[in-house]
Amino acid sequence: MNKYLLTIPAFAWVMSAYAQQGSTLTTKDYEHAESFMTYNTAPFVDRADVRPNWLPGDKFWYRVLTAQGSEFVLVDPVKKTREAAFDHQKLAQLLSAASGNKYDGNMLPFQTISFPADGKKIMFTAADKHWQYDLTTDLVTAGAEPERGRMQPGGRRGKTEEVLSPDGNRAAYIKDYNLWVRDTKTGSQSQLTTDGIKDFGYATDNAGWQNSDAAILRWSPDSKKIATFKQDQRKVSDMYLVTTNVGKPVLKQWKYPLPGDEIAMITRVIIEVDHPKVITLQVPPDAHRATLSDDISSSGTFDDVDWSSDASKLAFVSTSRDHKNEKFRIADAATGAVKEVFEETVKTQYESGWGAINWKFLPKTNEIIWFSERDNWGHLYLYDAATGKVKNQITKGDFVVTRLLKVDEKTRTVYFIAGGLEKENPYYSQLCKAGFDGKHFTVLTPEEGNHNITLSPGGGYFVDSYSKPDVPPVTVLRGMDGKLITNLEKADVSRLTATGWKAPTPVKLIAGDGKTDIYGLIFTPTNMDASKKYPVIDYIYPGRERRQLVVCGFKG
Repeated sequence: MNKYLLTIPAFAWVMSAYAQQGSTLTTKDYEHAESFMTYNTAPFVDRADVRPNWLPGDKFWYRVLTAQGSEFVLVDPVKKTREAAFDHQKLAQLLSAASGNKYDGNMLPFQTISFPADGKKIMFTAADKHWQYDLTTDLVTAGAEPERGRMQPGGRRGKTEEVLSPDGNRAAYIKDYNLWVRDTKTGSQSQLTTDGIKDFGYATDNAGWQNSDAAILRWSPDSKKIATFKQDQRKVSDMYLVTTNVGKPVLKQWKYPLPGDEIAMITRVIIEVDHPKVITLQVPPDAHRATLSDDISSSGTFDDVDWSSDASKLAFVSTSRDHKNEKFRIADAATGAVKEVFEETVKTQYESGWGAINWKFLPKTNEIIWFSERDNWGHLYLYDAATGKVKNQITKGDFVVTRLLKVDEKTRTVYFIAGGLEKENPYYSQLCKAGFDGKHFTVLTPEEGNHNITLSPGGGYFVDSYSKPDVPPVTVLRGMDGKLITNLEKADVSRLTATGWKAPTPVKLIAGDGKTDIYGLIFTPTNMDASKKYPVIDYIYPGRERRQLVVCGFKG
């Protein structure tokens, strides 16, 4: 198997339809088919979806669907325990008495909870009120405002247009093409920039093909600086589209480069927040590009920038318009002076990773972890930030590093997701680790199948949910050495199969060249008659239907 197969999503989706030998499909046929769409089948899969909500000490809770309704589970990795987060039936009785409504413990009227710092209460919203349940006294009281969690350092975009600082005290946002901050405690607002104008404003979220009113920026770890840019799209054409939704049409307008236009360019800046000051980085404007995609914020934050822990330096990557050239640079946050450390040029297209940036700046040791496909596979390399030279290759072999998850500078270990390690299907993902020196490569998720990984904020544990297209997920908690801490859930699809649903069949085919392996899935009709012939739809990515169907795990 070569690089081409792994870097091109070559899934062949083969879908069979009803036999149409002169027959006409009825409304009932379409309704039957729709009943097996994921949004209709998912409610019949029990104990499958585990989404950890992390608490101090790497504890976490999650809500899981069951045949009876749902339940909340609390997990303590240190104690290796998994237990009900509270007595569901008792809370249902207490809440029924306090609210005047009738509730059942399996069907509680809320989907999220929060824990105050002492961990002895839970807080939730139900019947248009905030409630607090004291786990030690069994008292339910109304009126308590749930505690809000804080964003991780750097500040990712949430559901609002603001970006929260790491300490939670400030929220940055765009107003009249300039950047402002709001004090989250007092509500007072401060203007950070004054020279932003229409089509040449700060932190603009517009990649042409997608846009929003959210601010694109990265807070420094000390919450005193902001890395962002001023985007010049004054010579970019306007794009107009009319919505086709039910009701009155709405005209949408945004900047989109058309043939002959100049493209949007960004001037990189660092903004000091306490005493507002804009420091322009001493480099030419960059194209609105990132190593991940044409959007400079496709991962949910300002991509390709990385602060030093003391906020004195900002590492960033400049991507050429055609994605063939990458320049790794480090800026002095106080002066804006920029040092170009190294560059990489490719003949095709440089792509950093799959859903996240695969490089990391290590200012304490003056090193850089960098992703490259120079040996025909996607691997990690260790660079000397002083000389710009490669010190050594960290990962090596016939597999691809798709996502760099964690860098442990103390033990000099990288943790990453890799594809291509399983012979059954090269698209299955696994969590691995390796030393900075390239030694001690270890697969931490030994079970066959596709592994979805969620790391704990403290970095000591991870939730591992593994499955195959035809095998329901099993979810466990592991330590960073890969050892099992506790079992969490094993999905039950008995209610799903009772509806007549059938899992797809994984297949391995040979391409027209007679040697290239193609991995896919066959979906057959639920009422298939083996004595009949059926048409086959070859549904691939990328195809003219413009759909991405790269599914490696179970989709009930």
